[in-house]
Amino acid sequence: MKVRERMSRDLAIVTPETTVADAFELMQQRQVRRLPVMSKNKLVGIVTIKDLSKVSPSSATSLSIFEINYLLAKTRIKDVIPKNMKVITIEANANIERAALLMREHQIGGVPVLEAGKLVGIITETNIFDAFIDILGVSRPGTRIDMEVDERVGAVAAVTGIIAQHGVSIENIVLVEKERGLYDLVLRIDTTEAEEIVASLRSNDFKILSVIVQQ
Repeated sequence: MKVRERMSRDLAIVTPETTVADAFELMQQRQVRRLPVMSKNKLVGIVTIKDLSKVSPSSATSLSIFEINYLLAKTRIKDVIPKNMKVITIEANANIERAALLMREHQIGGVPVLEAGKLVGIITETNIFDAFIDILGVSRPGTRIDMEVDERVGAVAAVTGIIAQHGVSIENIVLVEKERGLYDLVLRIDTTEAEEIVASLRSNDFKILSVIVQQ
């Protein structure tokens, strides 16, 4: 799955000259928590709700509402983002797991997406969560079978072969190493009547951890 398939394309953008007050208003209108900062059609930064909150007076301030509004109207995005800021970006054709790794590595909630050097979207943690939900087929009817398999050659092929013998399609399959030589195999199959399949797997010495039917 590529980043371009999951990124948000309808971007809300600010410039270095945008005021903090206007940036706050834009975030509220568009219900976003981060805004790419563009200057002369070039991505120069990204500002988040957290960044803007740092320059906003706290509730304990002695400033009047008029003074607060004046401060927010005077302060501009260029005063908020660090000078010579290195923007973490990703290419539209990158795999979505690369975006997840970048967010984890840099502890950020969103990454601007580039194509041929131009900003074409942004991918956020919400996009990643939605992709994960779709990959696992959580919202679709069917049966999820969690199994434990070893690393012997042909183990996964044997499982899929058993399911094929019952004339049922596999919607998705995930294999995760839990310890050396031992894996969790998560299957989602296109049926809510999986009793015979589960019995066949068990009779072939596969360890079933759980079976969850989603109607």
